[in-house]
Amino acid sequence: MKTRPYYILILTVFFTTLIGCEKDLLYEKPPHIITTELLYTNLEGFETGLNGMYSAVRDERGGAWGSVFSMASYFLCGTDLFTANTPDNNKGMSTLTANWGGTNNPSYFAHENTFNWLYKIVNAANMIINRSQKEDIDWTGMGNTPADNKNRVIAEARAIRAWAYRHLSYLYGDVPLSLQESAGSTIKTDWTRTPVSEVRKQIISDLLYAEKYIPVEASLPGRITKGAVQTYLAEMYLAVDKPDSTIYWADQAINNPAYSLVTERYGVKIDQAGVPYMDMFYDGNANREEGNTESLWTFNYAYNTIGGGDALLRRVFMSRYNSIVIDGVVPFQLTVARGGRPQSWVSMTKFALDLYEPQDDRFSDYAIKKYMVFRDAQENAPQPADNLPAGYNYGDTIHFNWSEPINPSKFHVFDWPYTRKLEGTDPNNPAASYQANDQVYLRLAETYLLKAEAQFLLGSSADAAETINIIRRRSNASEVSAGDIDIDFILDERGRELILEEHRRHTLVRLGKWLERVQAHDHNGGQNAAQRDALFPLPQVVIDANLTSQMPQNPGY
Repeated sequence: MKTRPYYILILTVFFTTLIGCEKDLLYEKPPHIITTELLYTNLEGFETGLNGMYSAVRDERGGAWGSVFSMASYFLCGTDLFTANTPDNNKGMSTLTANWGGTNNPSYFAHENTFNWLYKIVNAANMIINRSQKEDIDWTGMGNTPADNKNRVIAEARAIRAWAYRHLSYLYGDVPLSLQESAGSTIKTDWTRTPVSEVRKQIISDLLYAEKYIPVEASLPGRITKGAVQTYLAEMYLAVDKPDSTIYWADQAINNPAYSLVTERYGVKIDQAGVPYMDMFYDGNANREEGNTESLWTFNYAYNTIGGGDALLRRVFMSRYNSIVIDGVVPFQLTVARGGRPQSWVSMTKFALDLYEPQDDRFSDYAIKKYMVFRDAQENAPQPADNLPAGYNYGDTIHFNWSEPINPSKFHVFDWPYTRKLEGTDPNNPAASYQANDQVYLRLAETYLLKAEAQFLLGSSADAAETINIIRRRSNASEVSAGDIDIDFILDERGRELILEEHRRHTLVRLGKWLERVQAHDHNGGQNAAQRDALFPLPQVVIDANLTSQMPQNPGY
């Protein structure tokens, strides 16, 4: 059988540029070829290694396979909150989750892309951890002691390794646990699948180490913070049925004065109408350095910059307003103000849209796009005016209609509401596929909701209600009482607060709720889902590449 050896859970990390170099530094022997032996000799080299690792992490919100697949959609589409709106052939998770069954097979490209991406990150982290143990490394720099620098570098790598295995264990169940760099003589072809319980022990071990040494404020913009590590610890302790530990670690972040919910307007749109909840998601507001006290981890992107990266959320999840047809006319122009060019591959379910009370800021027009307004040339500039259908005027409003769910006989619905957290495009090209606005990745609100879940599991429904009310008050939602609280309510509240942000599939799988809720609320594919689909299959190329030991597939595939 023909195999592709680059799928044997290995990675060669390439770096195209070194950062932080003094511009007047001269090299007698310019390093035209950067090897790990040359790179990992001093703090600067390890910082470059961390940058490469974080760049790969940031690809979660980027694209793959011809830009029709975003790894983010792997964790969202085919749940109670997101459904397939463009289930045409080769449209990533939209195609898979509209069909399930035979489409969800070990050779489907999305499994291959995601599995390989996560193990690249694991190996990048292992490389940093393993190479840091050499004795002749110069750890001086950044105004810290050499010991502090070394501990922090290892901590960041271990935190990201834990982050990757968190994804892997939720997605595939038992997975190979690799703690050593795969290169040269250490490359293996006899991997075995480690039980989830053992993988999670390692995740917690890595996070506990990381929590000691990762600073409250990220070592560089775009990197993980102590509060993010504490939040992942809180979640992992729920996964291993230790809710008392969840409360402890959630409180470590919640009670840190550096972290707080955003309850007042701030930043780039403070002089415009809006709500505090949405200020966090505007470009120029997403970073902690820009006033976002709630962000625990922000992904940074940059336009037209080497290493700046880009994201694909808008392309995948935003409704294709520029394809709406009214009386035979396609009226709406692509503009920067409207967020750029979408594709409607994945959309919010009707269930997700119906979760909100009318007065909830999280359902306001600032948060959920529910209508379009005809704009003239001046308003659309530099793009042309919208094309008016007969009988309409500039300034008229077209309201979206979600009275019926997206379903097998009703998809390609382009006048469908969408979360505005994802808006963003190249300011000079509204037709661009990618966006490069900075994006909040993990927020303190999630920490509160993990704490509430733990309080409920420990029998303290009144405390859970009060923790949830802290979140709800910020958005003017009505308060809840102890009698309202159960796991389904907590899941609903996570949907209201964290739409598009949480890894929804992970949450549902962790709680044993995925099949129940996808069948109940995803009307364009949920009816085809089966229990085996709660875990994805291992990619066939990975099984084939494990040449000297048989790697079992997940049941049902």
